[in-house]
Amino acid sequence: MIRADRLFAGVAAALLLGGCSLAPTYHTPSLPPMPATFKEAGTAWRVASPADQAPRGDWWSVYSDGTLAKLESQLDADNPSLAAALARYDTARAYESQLQSGLFPHFGVMANPIHARQSDNRPLRGSNEPNEYDSDTVGASASYDLDLWGRIRNEVGQGRALSEAAKADLANAKLSLEAQLADDYVRLRGYDIQAGILDDTLNAYQRALTLTENRHAGGIASGLDVSRAQAQLHDAQAQVTDVQAQRALVEHAIAALVGVPASSFSLAPQREQLEVPITPVGVPSTLLERRPDIAAAERRVYSANAGIGVARAAFFPDLSLSGSYGFQNTGLGNLLAIGNRFWALGPLATLDLFDGGLRRAKVREAHAEFAEASADYRQTVLGAFREVEDDLVLLRDLGVEAGQEDEAVQAAQKTQSIANNRYREGIVNYLEVVTAQTAALSAERSAETIRTRRLQASVDLIRALGGGWTREQAGMDATATAQANTVQKAQ
Repeated sequence: MIRADRLFAGVAAALLLGGCSLAPTYHTPSLPPMPATFKEAGTAWRVASPADQAPRGDWWSVYSDGTLAKLESQLDADNPSLAAALARYDTARAYESQLQSGLFPHFGVMANPIHARQSDNRPLRGSNEPNEYDSDTVGASASYDLDLWGRIRNEVGQGRALSEAAKADLANAKLSLEAQLADDYVRLRGYDIQAGILDDTLNAYQRALTLTENRHAGGIASGLDVSRAQAQLHDAQAQVTDVQAQRALVEHAIAALVGVPASSFSLAPQREQLEVPITPVGVPSTLLERRPDIAAAERRVYSANAGIGVARAAFFPDLSLSGSYGFQNTGLGNLLAIGNRFWALGPLATLDLFDGGLRRAKVREAHAEFAEASADYRQTVLGAFREVEDDLVLLRDLGVEAGQEDEAVQAAQKTQSIANNRYREGIVNYLEVVTAQTAALSAERSAETIRTRRLQASVDLIRALGGGWTREQAGMDATATAQANTVQKAQ
């Protein structure tokens, strides 16, 4: 009875110690002072406090394109990379469940009926022991690791943090792939519009060539004018071929993103321009909390912090409690008779006394992993700020550049018209027409390239902010909304 009292007292003390944890108190890694607004965004928006869990929704709907919306839905359902990210998340969840099992007692049952023969020359064999005998055993066992120093709980914390990081990785993969699809789609439609520009140009160049050939046949124009018109036409045809090739490559990339073989996928040309969505001129920096890659990096820091506790626990005894109960006989009589029962109950303590520095090395490794994860977290945050600032300045300056290029297009078209009229009147030779035509085509294609880049920058800004947003989520009041619209229209 005294031994039982001591046993239960020891177990009670162990359970009290089970609340200990050797992991350092966790603090999110320190960062440089975070600005309330982005430098390139102005002051039209006030600070908001969205979280990573805030819904992102179908952010691509701001482009009002049904084909893009259909492709995005297809990507979410069929993209192989997204399916792989989901499988990695499921793996992390399963691993977390495996670790959580260590927090609970383990129970088992066994049955072992055997017929055996022992050697005639077995050491210490008694003279009256039979050569062959039966042994029947049934029983149950239980074991429980008391986790005095928080090793198992820190392992569970590691697993949970890695599971949450994998979930954030899944969200980041989804957002990145959606943004890549939108970017490719914007480029595809840009090539469609450029193809339309070139088609119109080819028709104009063909008419100009016919006019030049007729003037040459009448002795008005020289053969040099005809060859210049031919060169201009063939160069435009080569540009058409190049645009077709570039469009095909982008179409193939879209096919891979939506999980369809490129050989059986096609998108009909569409020359209606996508509108650049109104972009806020001052996005609160706290919207970066929504970025899933930042959330994943922070969870990995937490996991590394818990790993320090796991490594430290190895310096202390590991105490477990186990017990068994069952029945055993020699195959004769009632196996479950009270006299055939056996049982055992007691603790087991283990501690490595010498390991050649293994445990100290593991602690150093855990600290180094924590330092690495902290540095990665800081780098992810700083990179996120850079990406947003880059996209904001691109949207701002490309808006100004687009206006300037549109003026260049108007001037070049006017110059081309004047040159054509002067050529028909015989005032100038065809070189002046070629020069004006080249400038006009270059300006038109440049204007479309800039518009496509603005759309791509708007897509990347949404990705850099962690997904779509609304004015309500960003905390934008009516005055700020009016200011943003005024600036956007001015651009």
